[in-house]
Amino acid sequence: MTIVLVTLHVIVSVALIAIVLLQSGKGAEMGASFGASGSQSVFGAGGGNTFMSKLTTGAAIIFMLTSLTLAYRSGHTGTSSIMSGMSAPKAAPQQQSMPSQQPAQEKPAAAPATPSQPVQQAPAPPAAPAAPKK
Repeated sequence: MTIVLVTLHVIVSVALIAIVLLQSGKGAEMGASFGASGSQSVFGAGGGNTFMSKLTTGAAIIFMLTSLTLAYRSGHTGTSSIMSGMSAPKAAPQQQSMPSQQPAQEKPAAAPATPSQPVQQAPAPPAAPAAPKK
């Protein structure tokens, strides 16, 4: 729709320029007021509407309507997008690798043993004395 309006607007604007340039201006009858023969006066009524003046009026009306319509359409952008019909690519679910064997008990982490040194266990803390009964 916008392309049709822009095309019509350009054609009408070029036609309006051509129509205005083809018409003779009011200054062309200036010699009539200074004694030359002529039917129109300089500041008086300009005679009947000619075909060219009617054509100018029609082209000007079409030009104004297309200008207003294009201005309205440029201010109200559509909500659609060229990407609205596309669906987002689905990401492949990540597969979590499960350990093949689960430990039966959790063991505290100890320093790795070297072949020359055996692993030593920390001594148990001393038992706390019991509180006296009253």
